[in-house]
Amino acid sequence: MNEKIIIYHTNDLHSHFQYWPRIRQKLLKQKKIHKELHESMFLFDIGDHLDRFHPFTEATLGKGNVRLLNDVGFHAVTIGNNEGITLSHQDLLHLYDEAQFDCIVANLYDNEGNRPHWAKPYTIYETLQKTKIGVIGVTINFTNFYEPLDWVVTNPFAELEKWIPIVREKVDVLIILSHLGLSDDERIAEQFPQVDVILGAHTHHILPEGKWVNGCLLCCTGKFGLNLGKVELLLNHEKKTIKKRAELIPSRNLDKEDQEENFDQRLIEEGKELLSNPVAYLPKKLETDWFHHTKLNQLLCASLTEWCEADCSFLNAGVLLDHLGPGIVTDYDIHRICPHPINPCTVRLTGAELKEVIVQTVDDKYTTLEIKGFGFRGSIFGKIIYDQIEISCQGSAIKIQINGEDLQMEQNYTVATLDMFTFARFYPEITRAEKKYYLPEFLRDLLRWKLKCNYPVKSEY
Repeated sequence: MNEKIIIYHTNDLHSHFQYWPRIRQKLLKQKKIHKELHESMFLFDIGDHLDRFHPFTEATLGKGNVRLLNDVGFHAVTIGNNEGITLSHQDLLHLYDEAQFDCIVANLYDNEGNRPHWAKPYTIYETLQKTKIGVIGVTINFTNFYEPLDWVVTNPFAELEKWIPIVREKVDVLIILSHLGLSDDERIAEQFPQVDVILGAHTHHILPEGKWVNGCLLCCTGKFGLNLGKVELLLNHEKKTIKKRAELIPSRNLDKEDQEENFDQRLIEEGKELLSNPVAYLPKKLETDWFHHTKLNQLLCASLTEWCEADCSFLNAGVLLDHLGPGIVTDYDIHRICPHPINPCTVRLTGAELKEVIVQTVDDKYTTLEIKGFGFRGSIFGKIIYDQIEISCQGSAIKIQINGEDLQMEQNYTVATLDMFTFARFYPEITRAEKKYYLPEFLRDLLRWKLKCNYPVKSEY
């Protein structure tokens, strides 16, 4: 007798909860249906479920997302870079303390070579008909960001090479939860013909009916919960897979849930309440402007120089989304105007290289550019704001001073800026430079620190 196995999967929700009530209702309903049909059903999330741009996720440091996954009854997740590198070491260590599902990630260790207590390299599940399904999880190895957080993230392909033969011997079906991206998923399928299905993530690719590579079925839902992924496996009486099929179910086509309309807003309000701690008191409004220098964006830029102990710094004004004050400023207010999971960083540049970067920033060719990704959660790039950098024009020539001294072409300078400039090709000299990342601090943490120092909360408040 043939056996049908049903798998539902999500990926890269990034705390976009608008469709989560529909997904939840659909999955809970399907659990009952498949149970009545004596079909085995499994639920997997492939990482980046959390994103700290959302007040609820920020306030709960991702544990609220874990509760949502518990509520639906997911069997397992793997972690994405948003789980792995946007939380402090301790916060990631305790992220899954209350998880009622397996967390499968083979390539994450602490500095002593131990996996976090919640992590498993693989798990084996058994269906109603005693078919064994092996699941291995891997996440993208952003080494430069994991190391400052005291984690070691190893080469995912080395881990797969180790674990696939071991797990394959024990199971009838082998599935990879891969937060690596489509090109790496294709490489897995080519390199490891033992794998039956790869549930993918990270690059937000949309595969409406999956993609076949070397007999392996690759699947991914896109992002933001816009689609729910479904995989059907058909096995014969010898437990050999004879059919694999993938589809995407658009979330907008799912039945509406009664509380759907207010769900995301309720989570926002819960996060706002949890982030209501007073941080500073502003006697006057501090304004921001994406196209001009203001006291607020200059304050943030100066905090970058000071925090990183740099010679100078620059950032784009678009990272501040709104004004602050007057009156009490809370953690929520700071998060609201600077929601990006962007870390400070420094780069080492010669004077000649720094001049080339500054000339490019003066050009302002990115000012009105709409940015997607790179950790940026705003709208447009905005004007470049400088600290300890003075620029003046002398005819057709540009004169640059750093800390009041003329720029020296052969001298080395430590320049503080945003991590997104190091992996996006805005300024090639920065992409190539020696880099140091400051984690777990986000840009808003520096702003909070500077506001707290400069505008302390009065005792009567």
